[in-house]
Amino acid sequence: MPALCKDCLHQFDAGARCPACRSPRVVAHDELWDLSIAHMDCDAFYASVEKRDNPELRDKPVIIGGGKRGVVSTACYIARIRGVRSAMPMFQATKLCPDAVIVRPRMEAYAEASRAVRALMDELSPQIEPLSLDEAFIDLTGTQRMHGAPPAVMLARLVKRMKDELGLTGSIGLSHNKFLAKVASDLDKPRGFSVIGRAETVDFLRPKPVRIFWGIGPATQDALERAGIHTVADLHRWDLDQLTERFGHMGDRLWHLARGQDRRRVSPNAPVKSISKETTFFEDTGDADVLDGHIWRLAEQVSSRAKAKAKAGRVVTLKLKTAKFKTITRRQTLHQPTQMADTIYRRARAMFDAAGDSGPYRLIGVGISDIVPETQADLEGDLLDPNASKRADAERAADKIREKFGSKAIIKGRALR
Repeated sequence: MPALCKDCLHQFDAGARCPACRSPRVVAHDELWDLSIAHMDCDAFYASVEKRDNPELRDKPVIIGGGKRGVVSTACYIARIRGVRSAMPMFQATKLCPDAVIVRPRMEAYAEASRAVRALMDELSPQIEPLSLDEAFIDLTGTQRMHGAPPAVMLARLVKRMKDELGLTGSIGLSHNKFLAKVASDLDKPRGFSVIGRAETVDFLRPKPVRIFWGIGPATQDALERAGIHTVADLHRWDLDQLTERFGHMGDRLWHLARGQDRRRVSPNAPVKSISKETTFFEDTGDADVLDGHIWRLAEQVSSRAKAKAKAGRVVTLKLKTAKFKTITRRQTLHQPTQMADTIYRRARAMFDAAGDSGPYRLIGVGISDIVPETQADLEGDLLDPNASKRADAERAADKIREKFGSKAIIKGRALR
């Protein structure tokens, strides 16, 4: 059986340890050299960046989030062992892990780390489909001649370089399509390398719960369970027409995925529909100065993500949730797309002012949509705002300083409110 050492990249016949370096970190599979569709997922990405940048946090439980009424963005594996999970309310997370170090998100730092990881992936293949800052599909079909090594070796080299050069770790899923590659990357985190081959696909999937399918939410899962479908094996008892009649397009999708069939290609140009960020307050607030500071910080984070993805948006969105849980959403279409924090902030602030005194608020969010490439953005001055070009030039200069000296090199006064 073909085998590969994840530490020294030695290729050999299967064994418990690498014969070259004696490492037990070995991946072995009959189809190891034949598969080329991969999913790379960084391990606890935000928390890993914080631990890399602050070594004092290395052996401590770290939660990225903030405020008792906020939610967990992510948590390191030490905290996850205690039961902390992404999207969990902060008050619940701190009960499970009272000694955790709570760190506010630093989106600029995460975007910078994401760009560095992406640069390493780009050396492997032009077929990269990012899903977020910390994960992407990679199609290495036909690259063996170029690299002089099979895709599995190049993927192991990728995560080794991430560790050695960037101080970050990732997990690899390798299979014959996107669905199975993503499933595989979750099987052995952190620092995992899992393979699902063609020959084993159906037998591997059969005992799995239906929640293994990407995009199955609680409502769909409840509907499936009401139909007596709890596992993939249950799906196998339904024919295609029955599933389609009962569940529509979702039924057709489930029938094929249950058999490990996924015809989607890895698409470098998969469209980004929107970029947004929101925050939930520790206490409800109607203080305009405090809210102004949050609008600016959110605009900066949205701008940072847009710049990292080389994208811009034509529509700016403001989201407010009142103390009585009423959601207020406002949108404004710009005369040209933007990725500039200053422009996003000013439009969001204007919409906030127009919303009137409907606070206090428990949540505020800012976003952009109608996404286009950054080459179409911020091309003209604003006749109604002659200083807009000067502010844009200042923001670009500040971006370069932050890139060189760190995300905290320059902070606007309103961000401190």
